[in-house]
Amino acid sequence: MPRWMAAVLQHARWSSGVAQGATLCVLTFGLVLPLCCHRCLYSYYFFKSMYLDRMSDVALQESYERGQQALRYWQDLATTKSPDSPLTRRPELLVTVVTAQRTEGRDFHYLLQVMHRLDLLLRTCGDAEPCAEVLLCDVENGPSGNEDASLLQKRFRVVRRPLEGPKKHEYLNVFEKEKRDYIYCLRKGWELLKPRNVVMLEDDALPGTDFFTVIRDLLTRRFAVNSLYVKLYHPERLQRYWNPEPYRILEWVGLGLVGASALLLFSLALCGPRALPVSPAVLLFLVLYVMAVAELAGRHYLLELRRISPQLYAVSPATECCTPAMLYPGNSSARVAALLDKVECFKGHAKDMALYRLARNAPGERAHSVEPNLITHIGAFSSVRANPPHPKLL
Repeated sequence: MPRWMAAVLQHARWSSGVAQGATLCVLTFGLVLPLCCHRCLYSYYFFKSMYLDRMSDVALQESYERGQQALRYWQDLATTKSPDSPLTRRPELLVTVVTAQRTEGRDFHYLLQVMHRLDLLLRTCGDAEPCAEVLLCDVENGPSGNEDASLLQKRFRVVRRPLEGPKKHEYLNVFEKEKRDYIYCLRKGWELLKPRNVVMLEDDALPGTDFFTVIRDLLTRRFAVNSLYVKLYHPERLQRYWNPEPYRILEWVGLGLVGASALLLFSLALCGPRALPVSPAVLLFLVLYVMAVAELAGRHYLLELRRISPQLYAVSPATECCTPAMLYPGNSSARVAALLDKVECFKGHAKDMALYRLARNAPGERAHSVEPNLITHIGAFSSVRANPPHPKLL
C-alpha cells in the first residue's frame, strides 16, 4: 500500500485527533447550536423567515400594552397628585428626557412608558437620598403641542423650547434640528441646576431595572473623570465580535483562550489518561472552536451574563451609533453642547456621528461605551427617519 494512503487511513481512524475534531465541529455547528439558537434573535442561526414577523408583532403588542398601562397610570396620577417640591440645585445626577410629538406610533406612548419606569425607579430610592433629579425637555413646536408631556407636568419639571424658526434663507434639515434641540436641552439642564453629572435620555429609551445602580457604580470608576461622554446603549445587532472594533477582537481571543483552557482541564478531570493531549495544535483548535461558538451563538447573550453585578459591566472605547442614552460626567455636558454647536448635521452625519468624530478629534477628550445596555430602545416608529409600514426587530 502506498505510504500516502496509509497516512490518510491513519488520520481517518476514529481515534485520531483530526476525526475527533471534525466530529465535534459537525455536532456543535450542525446540530447543537442550530437546535439551541434558531429562535435567538441575535444569533447567526436565527430563522428570520420563520420567526421574525411573529416576534416583531409580539414586541409591538407588548410595547402597546405598556404604553396604555402608562397612560392610565399618569391619567390617574394627574387627578390626585399635587405638584412636587422644586428641583434641588447641584444634584449628584440629573436625568434629562428629550421629547417631541411623533407623527406615527402615538398610541404606544413611548414618553409615558419611559417616565413611568423612571418614576418607579425613583420611588425605590427613597426620599432621604434620591437617585436623581428628572427634567423633561419638550422640544415640540407644532400647533397641537405634546399631549403626553403635558400629562406629566404635575410629577416632573417640564421645560419647553420657545418657538423659533430658521434664519432667513436658512434651510433647517431634520437632523440639524434634532441636534439643536439636543443642545438646547443639554444647556437648559446645566443652567437650571448645575448638576454634578448628567444623563440624557431620548423619549424612547426605556431604562432597565438596574439603571441607577449601574450609573452610580460607573461614576465611582476612574475612567469617568476623564470622559467626555459614556454611551449607555449600542444596538444589539451590532454587538458581534466580527466588527471593526479592535477591543472586541482582543476580547474574542481572550475568551477563546480561557474557554480552551477550561475545556482542557475538564477533559483531564473527566478522562484522565485518555484526555485530549496538551499540544499547541490542540490548544489552537480549541481556541478557534470556542471563538466560533461564541460568535455564532451571539455575543449579546454572553454580555447579558454581566448583569449579575454592576461591577461586571464592561467599559470600552465608544462606538459610532447611537445616542438614545448618554452619560455626561462632571461638566462635560456643557463642553459637548459647545462642540456640537460648531458642526452641522445632515443625513449620514447625524448627531451621533458628529459627536463621535468630535470626541476623536478634540485634544485630550475620551469617550466610552458600557456593555450590556442600560436601556431598551422601544421606538419602533422614528421621529426623524421614514418608518416602514410594519416595523421589524431587525
